[in-house]
Amino acid sequence: MKLPGFIGRIWGWLRRPSGKALGSLLLVGFVGGIMFWGAFNTGMEMTNREEFCIGCHEMEANVYEEYVTTVHYNNRSGVRATCPDCHVPKDWTHKMVRKIQASKELWGKAIGIVDTPKKFSDHRLIMAEREWARMRKTDSQECRNCHNFEFMDFTEQKGVAARMHASASELGKTCIDCHKGIAHKLPENYQGNDAISETLAAH
Repeated sequence: MKLPGFIGRIWGWLRRPSGKALGSLLLVGFVGGIMFWGAFNTGMEMTNREEFCIGCHEMEANVYEEYVTTVHYNNRSGVRATCPDCHVPKDWTHKMVRKIQASKELWGKAIGIVDTPKKFSDHRLIMAEREWARMRKTDSQECRNCHNFEFMDFTEQKGVAARMHASASELGKTCIDCHKGIAHKLPENYQGNDAISETLAAH
């Protein structure tokens, strides 16, 4: 069957590509790849905004209300740590892994596991322990983006904080070992030793 003129010419061009044709295909592929990559990263950054977190993750009426009362939200220095600052790694590879893990939260909302404050509270310890384990595994990297033992001047800290930070540094402890209750309340059914967290939070 003979193809119409324009389509026939395109088909012939594709079957017997010239150097120009190959160059055109490479150029189109290159430009298309850049556009796809830009759109993909833009989408990732859109999901990395606090507005997205509290709008989609069943957080606004729960842990977000706790967070806005803490020093991470409002403090004398004017530096604010937002949801992604603490819960999303900055390097691309670990960020992608975290985004995939976070899809469980969206799934939990969609199928009704955490879609009400009561259900959220019932599952809060499980979610908190999963996040604590993740942070411990990464040596609390998100915390250390702003707080690092190496840059701390213990002489400028209050007594209890200086002693505990110095001890934690020597013992190889990570931030989340002591600071579980620093940005959000501990789950009601949490049975761990939170005395350190409460002491540090008070100072």
